[in-house]
Amino acid sequence: MKIRKLETGEKLNTRKLYEEVFSEDSKDFVDYYYEEKVKDNQIYVVEEDEEIQAMLHLNPYELAVNGSRKDVNYIVAVATRKSYRKRGFMAGMLKQALNDMYADGETFTFLMPASESIYLPFDFRTVYEQNRAYYDPEAEVEEGTDVTDASVEDAEKMAVYMEGRLSQSYQVYAKRNTAYYERLIKEYASDGGTLKIYKKEGAVTDIKIAAEAEEVDGEKPKIMIRIIDVRRMMMSLRLKTFMGTCFTVTDPVIKENNRCVMITGTEFSGVMLMDGKPENSEGTLTVAALTSLVFGVKTAEEICADGDAVMSDRMKEELDKIIPLSQIYLNETV
Repeated sequence: MKIRKLETGEKLNTRKLYEEVFSEDSKDFVDYYYEEKVKDNQIYVVEEDEEIQAMLHLNPYELAVNGSRKDVNYIVAVATRKSYRKRGFMAGMLKQALNDMYADGETFTFLMPASESIYLPFDFRTVYEQNRAYYDPEAEVEEGTDVTDASVEDAEKMAVYMEGRLSQSYQVYAKRNTAYYERLIKEYASDGGTLKIYKKEGAVTDIKIAAEAEEVDGEKPKIMIRIIDVRRMMMSLRLKTFMGTCFTVTDPVIKENNRCVMITGTEFSGVMLMDGKPENSEGTLTVAALTSLVFGVKTAEEICADGDAVMSDRMKEELDKIIPLSQIYLNETV
């Protein structure tokens, strides 16, 4: 199996496979995807019999994480032609992409799984259920508020409004700018939807999605996260109070994450991280367990009960002083 990353001029060669595997997507949406999203993404492929038989896309997003900016890839369009499945193509591409992201200095990655069971063995963990605000034409609107279809001319105002709102309420979210909304307006239009913009006295007061009934009433999509770089991830955290502990992390995919770390700090200094000595380690946890811990899915006690970690009682108490990244808003589709 040979895995390679496509050059920009080769990316359109994956469209045939995309249309075959994701046949539920409309032509207009696929047109949008291959006109807009492939401009700046990365695509890994497996080629056999002189044709692309499997692919994995990394779509870049600029995220805010505890107030800091991070470049993070959203893994999408993971697909293998039906007659070539069960040959390890997806696993090979995913492991290659994860290690490349580590080499590029990224902290974590995320995806929306077709099935969570596919990605659990690769140490992804579900951290968020998407909760989108949908437009209801029968809902009462505050007096003096105008509701219209958003246009690209509104993109700058939309970005300013939403960035201010998200930065006040969430620890992890995709940063908003004018280009973000210009692209998002095109994305919804390609699939027969629109963004509704609420304005009062010219100022944006809300943004909602006008979509088909089955999308509004359907099951909430889940978001899974996988830590790419343990050290960078830990340095992104904040603390409730003074803490300090030494522990070992295991990662079967990214070998550089297999390390003993000493974490300390205060609510004022933030996390300080050093290499720890194995003889001082108070416990061991998997990179998946660490993901559940730092994103607030489970406590230290709970991940030990699951068998994903072994810790001293003191270590559990110290890790509970970490402020988890539980306030998440990742509602992106592609």
